[in-house]
Amino acid sequence: MRIIKSYLIIGFLALVTSSYAQKVFTEKDIRIIPKPTQTFIKTGVFEFTKNTKFVVNGDFQKEAANALASKFEIAAGWKPEITAKAPASNFVQFKVDPNLKNEAYILDVNPTNIVISAKSNTGFMYGLESIRQLLPEAIESTYTVSSAKWQIPSLTINDEPRFKWRGLMLDLSRHFFDKNYILATIDRLAMHKMNVLHLHLVDDQGWRIEIKKYPKLTEVGAWRVDQENLSWNARLPVTADQKGTYGGFFTQEELKEIVKYAASKNIEVIPEIEMPAHVSSAIASYPELACFDQRIGVPSGGLWPITDIYCAGKETTFEFLQNVLDEVMTIFPSKYIHIGGDEATKTNWAKCPHCQKRIKDNNLKSVEELQSYFVKRMEKYINSKGKKVIGWDEILEGGLAPDATVMSWRGTKGGIEAADQGHDVIMTPESPCYFNFYQGPQNEEPLAFDAYNPLNEVYKFDPVVPTMSPQEAAHILGGQANLWAEHLALPKDSEYMIFPRLAALSETLWSPKEKRNWDDFTTRLFSLLKRYDYLGINYAKSAYLVTASSTADLANKKIKVELKNEFPNPDIRYVLGDKNIDHHAVKYTSPIEFTETTILKASLFQDDKPVGKTFTDTIIFHKAVASKVKYLTPFNQSYKGDANTMVNTIRGSKNFHDGQWQAWLVNDMELVIDFQKQESVEQVLVGTLESQGAGVNFPVEVKVLVSNDGIKYKQVGKITRPYAVNPLPELKDFKISFQKQNARFVKVIAGNLKKSPKGESSWLFVDEIVVN
Repeated sequence: MRIIKSYLIIGFLALVTSSYAQKVFTEKDIRIIPKPTQTFIKTGVFEFTKNTKFVVNGDFQKEAANALASKFEIAAGWKPEITAKAPASNFVQFKVDPNLKNEAYILDVNPTNIVISAKSNTGFMYGLESIRQLLPEAIESTYTVSSAKWQIPSLTINDEPRFKWRGLMLDLSRHFFDKNYILATIDRLAMHKMNVLHLHLVDDQGWRIEIKKYPKLTEVGAWRVDQENLSWNARLPVTADQKGTYGGFFTQEELKEIVKYAASKNIEVIPEIEMPAHVSSAIASYPELACFDQRIGVPSGGLWPITDIYCAGKETTFEFLQNVLDEVMTIFPSKYIHIGGDEATKTNWAKCPHCQKRIKDNNLKSVEELQSYFVKRMEKYINSKGKKVIGWDEILEGGLAPDATVMSWRGTKGGIEAADQGHDVIMTPESPCYFNFYQGPQNEEPLAFDAYNPLNEVYKFDPVVPTMSPQEAAHILGGQANLWAEHLALPKDSEYMIFPRLAALSETLWSPKEKRNWDDFTTRLFSLLKRYDYLGINYAKSAYLVTASSTADLANKKIKVELKNEFPNPDIRYVLGDKNIDHHAVKYTSPIEFTETTILKASLFQDDKPVGKTFTDTIIFHKAVASKVKYLTPFNQSYKGDANTMVNTIRGSKNFHDGQWQAWLVNDMELVIDFQKQESVEQVLVGTLESQGAGVNFPVEVKVLVSNDGIKYKQVGKITRPYAVNPLPELKDFKISFQKQNARFVKVIAGNLKKSPKGESSWLFVDEIVVN
């Protein structure tokens, strides 16, 4: 009897010990992104150990299994064996199911084994990627994590993508990124179950693909004059005689290696060879490709309008492009060739005798129809090689080529029109699919294009527009993010703009629409961000940032500040003054009211700890607040704020569209502040912005004058400064201090630069006149 009792006790202890060892998983523990189509959680767990085996059949399965097994070798300190024969238990096996769709998979996890069912190698790879995200984040570690439990829940996942096109475009022309970065990006696309990498290989600022028949394309066109010290749109024009030293290109062998590696990850690489515009780099190499054989240099930066385009009247232009495409198509086995087709300014075509003859000979009505002729002719050639054409939505102008696919970037209108005409469409509207736009407050972010696509807006994206008919919706292949690289010089800059927005996009393109939920996504995102940390990805933490919006009650000299964050129901806490943000911080519940100069600090909290960068602002109540302002030179109506903008205590940001700036184009700013009574004054600060890429420059002079009668003024201070190159947007207060004196009126004059070194009209932006 004692023996029986002993066995019972031992058995009971074993069960208790086992229950402590095994984690009990719930729906919240399934943090896969993109969210699977269906997930059914079962009882128990499967635990990977050094005795686990991957059972494979064929080279692809072996290679895919080895990718995950190698992660265990690093993070766990042991590597599961890869074998062709299944043991009795503790294995992961691949099973071919011809009834599944090409990218679909079924993941069946039991305590003794895991079976991945799929029709193709793609499905097996995606099943392994889901296992990877079920494992602890430490599986991504580059060192051994001895404390990790390599358990995943028993469950069944039935999964397949909603859209067949799930893409990312990298602009390699504006800044060149090498092969290693492209290969790393391919790995990360596969991790997010994305399947298209669109390479923008040709543009005005650089030709990035070796063409053996035309060596000057890379000898000349791949290199530009180094003006990286200047803002993109402030860079000076160059001539054909100036030698370019900044750039780079891919050899054909390097591109073949990229294509082969991408194919192993189920990623199709789509080359883009721009035409008829965005080709200054080609014309700089071979001037005869232009209408007037003009010699030009490869532009170092922003170029607008784009008038140096291929001549559509010369037969030699089409011969050149056909020869180029012949070499391109030997490198890229992709179904599609992207030919660009956007932003062609056709002023040269209107004057060119070759183009006018082409228009006459083909009974065309306009230069728009000539572009359509150009696109249709190139499409016919590409089709003859067994390929299909993709172009930006401008290819709709003048009539669309019959078998072309449209990439709709100027909103969704072009995509809707193309789908209505029976053409396939890839939706990639600027908002929210342009990842070169800011994703957080401009004051806190690296330089980007002056627009805003935060994480939550990307997550709202749907390629199918609600007004579409079922027939039109059937033509929507999917969607794509585009990362234009004007402001991205290094791989870390590119990563910052891609992640985690790519995670949001991956879910919008993969998961069923009814399964998508922002609250749910954000809870899963934190796990993915930990994986990014292990992988060394320089992802943006912009979604953590607290932002503020202020409203002024100047009649009562009060300011209310509202705090926000992207995440749902955020735990925002704040302190006033010089206190530190810690567990003593006050929970934000409603707008904060200020009646005196105060420092405000705020942060998002998670698990009672601040996360992300601390928001800091100083609300300054000064003597001019709510005073009357008379503008002696009127401000520009494009940026007019309101009547009290200069004296409302609310400061502008680097986003000069935020409504807190008043601006003068070429003219100087001259205004008078009337206190309505005499005040003791000794200092004036003029708040300004410089953004040279946008043509906004600091003042070259600031003068302060005072008066008691508003007629006779006395100058009390003056600052002069020379123009200086400044590649980044900057906020700056110009301060003039003087001997304390009584005055009723303060006149402030800020001198405009008038003309930039590039010869363009200069803007002057001012947000506040602070008087003390």
